[in-house]
Amino acid sequence: MRLHVVTFGCQMSVADGEELAAPLQGRGFTAVAEPETADAIILNTCTVRQHAEDKALSLIGRLRGWKEKDPERVLIVAGCAAERLGPWISKRFPYVDLVVGAKSIEDYPKIVEEALGARFDALAETGQTFKGESRSVDHPTGWMSPFSAFVTIMRGCNYSCSYCIVPAVRGRELYRSWETILAEVSAKTALGVKEITLLGQTVNSWHALDGKRQVRFPELLTRLGKIDSLERLRFESPHPHFVDDDLIQAMATTKNVCEQLHLPIQSGSDRLLKIMRRNYDSEGIIEKTNRLRAAIPRVEVSTDIIVGFPSETDDDFTRTLDLVRRLRPSWSYTFKYSPREGTESAGMEDDVPDEVKEERLRRLNELCDALTEDALSKRIGKVVEVLDEQGGFGRTRDGFKVAWREPGPPGRTVKVRITGTSKRVLKGERDERA
Repeated sequence: MRLHVVTFGCQMSVADGEELAAPLQGRGFTAVAEPETADAIILNTCTVRQHAEDKALSLIGRLRGWKEKDPERVLIVAGCAAERLGPWISKRFPYVDLVVGAKSIEDYPKIVEEALGARFDALAETGQTFKGESRSVDHPTGWMSPFSAFVTIMRGCNYSCSYCIVPAVRGRELYRSWETILAEVSAKTALGVKEITLLGQTVNSWHALDGKRQVRFPELLTRLGKIDSLERLRFESPHPHFVDDDLIQAMATTKNVCEQLHLPIQSGSDRLLKIMRRNYDSEGIIEKTNRLRAAIPRVEVSTDIIVGFPSETDDDFTRTLDLVRRLRPSWSYTFKYSPREGTESAGMEDDVPDEVKEERLRRLNELCDALTEDALSKRIGKVVEVLDEQGGFGRTRDGFKVAWREPGPPGRTVKVRITGTSKRVLKGERDERA
C-alpha cells in the first residue's frame, strides 16, 4: 500500500505530517512521491495565511478525480485549516474520508484506527503504533530525511498576537516531558540522524518538571548537548520574549547547538507592535541581538516581517526598514498582512490599500535581498562545514544552504570551498585539504 503526504505551512506542519503518516506506516504503507500512484493521501493544511488555506482547499477539490478513480482510496485532511473549517470541509467535499483538526493530533492514531481500521484489517499490524508516544519512538528516522529530523516538544500558544489564528486552531500550550524528548532524540540519532530541530509554536517557552524541579528550555538544550551522536541541534520558532541570558548562554556553551537564531520581529514600529500584542519593542530586539552576537560572534539571525498591518503609516513602515537595517538578518520571511477570521485584527479596518502593501513589500524585499546577498558574498573563498543531506546539497551550521560538485554519499559532514552564489544558495566544491 502506498502513501503520499502533502504539507502546507511551517516546519511544525511538516513535523505534524510525519506524525500523521506514522499510523499508516505502521500498517504497512510506504511513501510515494506521486499522488497518482498512492492508495492514501494525507493533506496537512495551514490556516495562518489565506493563501495557504486557499491552496489546500483547491487541492482537495482537484483530488476528487483521484478518489473517483478508486473509491477504496483514502483521503485524510488534517491540520490547522481542518480545525478551523472541519464541518464545512466535510460538507463541501463529501469524498474526504477523515477530517482531523490540529487540536486532535495527539488522538489521531486512535481516530485513524476507529475510522479506517475495518478497511485495512487485512494489512499487517505493528501492535505498537497506537500506544503512548510511539508515534515518535517507533518511527525514529522521521518522514522527511534519514539525516535531519524534527522533534516536536510542545504544541499550542499562550500568546494572543492580534493577527494570529494559531492559538484558536492549536489551543493553549502543552509541553512534552523532557524524558520523552530525550528518548526520541536518542532513538533518532541511534538510527543515523545527525541533526535535530526542536519544534514548537513558541519553542523556547517550553518547560517541564524533573521531579519537583522545573526544567526550562535552556537546560533542555544543555541536556541534549550531552548526546555524543547528535552533531547538530536547532530549534524553531522561538519567541523574542524568551530570548534571555540563560538561552544565550546555553547556545554559546552547548557544542552541538547551531549558530543560528530565528528572531521574528514582525514590525519596527513600536506603535504597531503594541497593537499586534507582541510584548517587546524595537530597542529590546536590538539589545537582545547585540548580547547574542557578543556571546556567539559567528551567529546568524533570520526574521519574519509583516507589511500593511491595519493603520500602518509611511512612518511605521520606515521604522520597519530602519530596524531591519540595524538587525541585519541573513535571510527574512516577508508577508503582506491578510485578515484571518477569528482574530482580533480581523475586526479592525484593513485600511492599507493593496497597492500600498505591494509597494512596501517590494521595498522591504529589496532591502532584505541585499542583506542576504551581502551575507552570502562574504563567504566566497571560505571553506564551510556542511551536513550533506541529499548528496551534494546541505546546510552549514549557521543555516546557509550549500550546493557543490562531486557529491558523495549523503549523511557525511564535508568541507566545501565556496566559489559563488545562486538564488540564496552558496555554491562550491569539495575541499579535501581542509
